[in-house]
Parts: sequence; C-alpha cells; structure tokens
Amino acid sequence: MTAKIDLNSDLGEHEASDAIARDIEIMNLVSSVNIACGGHAGNEATMSLMLKAARQRRVAVGAHPSYPDRENFGRTTMKISPEDLYDELCSQIDMLVCFASAESMKIDHVKPHGALYNDAADDKELANVVAHAAATCIPGVAIVGLSGGAMRAAARKYRLPFVAEAFADRRYDARGRLVTRDQEDALIEDEAGRVAQALALASRNRIEASGGDRLKIRADSICLHSDTDGALESAHAIRKALDAAGISVAAPV
Repeated sequence: MTAKIDLNSDLGEHEASDAIARDIEIMNLVSSVNIACGGHAGNEATMSLMLKAARQRRVAVGAHPSYPDRENFGRTTMKISPEDLYDELCSQIDMLVCFASAESMKIDHVKPHGALYNDAADDKELANVVAHAAATCIPGVAIVGLSGGAMRAAARKYRLPFVAEAFADRRYDARGRLVTRDQEDALIEDEAGRVAQALALASRNRIEASGGDRLKIRADSICLHSDTDGALESAHAIRKALDAAGISVAAPV
C-alpha cells in the first residue's frame, strides 16, 4: 500500500461568496491546490484570496491555466496556434506568479485545466507547449497531468518533475482516459463511490472503469473537483478514509 498520496483540488473558479467559502474549507483537507488564473475562470480578487488562504494553511500552490475560453469554462477544445497558446499560458501563469510573489509565496506546480488537460494527454505538441510555457515562467516547476498521458514525456523534455494525477470523482474509459463530460457516467456522483475510488488509487489497486473494465492507474496525486455536487462532504470523507487506512496526505513536491 502506498504510504503517501497528494490530495488536490481545483479552486478559485467561482466568485460567489459561498463558493469561495467552500474552496477555503476544502483547503483544510487537501495538501495541494490548483488556482484558476484567468483563462477559464478566476480574477485578481479570487487569486489573491486563494493564495492568502493557502499560505495560512501551508498547502502547496499550483497554477491552473487553460485555453482562453471563459465562455465555455475551458471545457471546449480550441483551435489556436502553438505560438498563441504558449503566449496565453505564459500570461496566465505569470499573473498568478505575480500575485504569489506579493504574498512571498512560490508556485509549486502547473496543472492545465479542462479541455487543454485532456487534449494534452493525447497530443504531444500541445503537451510540449504546456511544458515549455511552465518551464519558461517557473524554471524547475512540477507538471501535473493525466496518468499515462503525453504530459509525462513533455515534462521530461523540459527537465521538469512530473506528477501523475488521477481523479476521485471522474469515471475512466477502458483506455485510461476520462469519460467526457457529455456522457451520463462521466461523474461519480455518490460519496461512497468517490471514497472507494480514492482509496483504490492511493492503494495502487484497480478501479472500475466505464463498461466494467478493471484498470490500474498510477497516481502521485488524487484530484477532487471543488465544484461537483457534495465536493466538500466528499473531501471530508476521503480524507477520513485515507487517514484510517494509514495513508498520509502530503504534497508531492
């Protein structure tokens, strides 16, 4: 059994006061956070709030850049040149770095969001653009990407640490890719199912994929999305289950 796992969440993606309060409460349960930096969501106020809260709770902080697509929350593939995407990602990452510097904080990792995350798992050119932008903005920063995807090789190319990520609240297909959100079984909606998947991933056991296949997915970090229904309650349950299983929760870098 794995003695240690990172538990992370994507935060700062919604501006409503209840969403901000939920995100901050989730920080008490995870070891690293990924802060939206303007591409799909997030603004100066949310970035500053999330950074201050993360510093107080001593959790690792990552940039969560995306396609420049606030209209679709970064969940739609965009046709954009590698050069323009590189510039866009650098702009987003640099913005969070600037706010972090003002708080005397450093950015520990970069994790692409949504469609860019999924596209980069299968597109080597896209993966290289993400890794290049990250390496330019924050030399030596870790890259978080889908376990088994192209981001690992891209991180190696730019001499960056790679953190293999899996999800507690998303269903996988037989290839080890996330079931797309337009499919009925894309989300694991019940708390028990999320806890079971998180424990299996942290313990290096097989999980049940869509269609009944059994998959073994390597995970250095497990993500629980903050804006899925019942996310806070699931975060409490997952953390409690990991603690009970003797699996320590700690940032990977």
